[in-house]
Amino acid sequence: MWNDLNRPPLDADALRKALVRGPDCRDPYAFWNQLDVVATTGSTNADLLERAAKTDSDRHVLIAEHQGSARGRNQRSWVSPPRAQIAVSMHVTMPGLTPADMGWLPLLTGVAVVDALREIAQVPAELKWPNDVLVGGKKIAGILAEVAAVTPSPAVVVGVGLNVSLSQDELPIPEATSLTLENAQIADRDIIVRALLRAFASRWEQWQGAQWRVDELAEAYRQCCGTLGARVRAILPGEREFVGTAIDIDEAGRLIVRGDDGEDLAVAAGDITHLRREDGSLG
Repeated sequence: MWNDLNRPPLDADALRKALVRGPDCRDPYAFWNQLDVVATTGSTNADLLERAAKTDSDRHVLIAEHQGSARGRNQRSWVSPPRAQIAVSMHVTMPGLTPADMGWLPLLTGVAVVDALREIAQVPAELKWPNDVLVGGKKIAGILAEVAAVTPSPAVVVGVGLNVSLSQDELPIPEATSLTLENAQIADRDIIVRALLRAFASRWEQWQGAQWRVDELAEAYRQCCGTLGARVRAILPGEREFVGTAIDIDEAGRLIVRGDDGEDLAVAAGDITHLRREDGSLG
């Protein structure tokens, strides 16, 4: 039972009719095979990974109104009030994709989230490498991808946590924000879910249509990546630190940072901090 009129539950039946293949679907080009909405779970990613290990769950979407053990990169956790976020995970199999290119899926997901938020919510979303979504320099969404299988075809579960109606007092960290706080044109979760899942499907099909070549995807990522051109600090494995200017994303999805001595470093893993200029602005 829900009693917060400002946070109604998702309409699972309407979402299925809009997004899931079948005789009742209104979209003849629907991408998804199954969509489930649950009231609460520990982690939508963990649930889909478990299902993928037992059965064919390709193109399966799982959305939770509340997650008790949500996980981000580096096993970071957060808790959100029920129905204040969109917590969604997607399982996709990618026949013909090389395991080396699997790391592009979370980057593609970030591009899709930006697509949806710019078009539907009309907020100036951008990406912070590798897969945080920012508005006004504050984090509004995070993405976590986990490998479900490598053979016979690569399969990945990718999750998105998007802050929708969180108030200032409910934010997990001061550097976070929500659609409501950013005065989004639309903050209806049903509409945002539809936009996000359609944007993901569109970007995924473009990538598959290019036979998994990353040229077009990499350029799309560059176009919405606010890290490029920014002065950054990279904390690398082993706690090594590297400071410089982010100049590019390479074909492997790595961030290229040019140090003050002119040396270029390809960052494949590590925490990236956008540094402030002398005038106090980021980047």
